[in-house]
Amino acid sequence: MNVRKVSIIATLTALCVATNYALVGVPNVKVMDFIIFIGGFCFGPFTGALIGALSWIVYGLINPYGFLLPIYLATMFAESIYGIVGGLIGKSLASIDFKGQHLRLCTLFGIFACMLTLIYDIVTNIVFAVTFSIPIVLAVIFGVPFMFIHVFSNIAIFSLGSIPLITAMRKILK
Repeated sequence: MNVRKVSIIATLTALCVATNYALVGVPNVKVMDFIIFIGGFCFGPFTGALIGALSWIVYGLINPYGFLLPIYLATMFAESIYGIVGGLIGKSLASIDFKGQHLRLCTLFGIFACMLTLIYDIVTNIVFAVTFSIPIVLAVIFGVPFMFIHVFSNIAIFSLGSIPLITAMRKILK
C-alpha cells in the first residue's frame, strides 16, 4: 500500500466516525455505511472491509450508546460487508461510463443499499437478542421501526450519492 492509499483509507475512516457522531441524535440514519461501500467500490473488497472494521474499532470503543463486546464484534463484521460488496460491485462496474447509465445505476445502488442494510440490521438484531437473552423474533419485530428508517435512509443516500462520490474519487485517483 502506498502513502496516498493509506491517507485515503484513514480519511474515509475518520469521515465515517465523524459522520456517525454528527448524526448521533438521528437514530439509524448513518452516512458511515455509504462511505464504507464507496471505499470498497473504489479500492476493492479488502480495503472496503478494512475501512468498515477500522471505523467500528474507533467508533465502537467510544460509542455514545455504550459498549458490549458481542454487539461490537457483530457491528464491525456487518459493517465490513458494505465494503466487501462495494468492492465486488466496483470490480464488475469498473469499465462502465456513468454518464449514460444514471437512472439504472441509481436504482442499482438503491437496491444494494436495501439488501445490505437488511443484512446488517438482521445480524445486529440477532446478536442483540442473544446478548440480552431476548427471543430473536421479538428483537427483530421491535427492531422493525428502526430498520425501516435505516433501510430507507440508506436507499436515499446510496441512490443519490454514489455516482457523484465515485466520479469524484475516480478523478482524485487519476
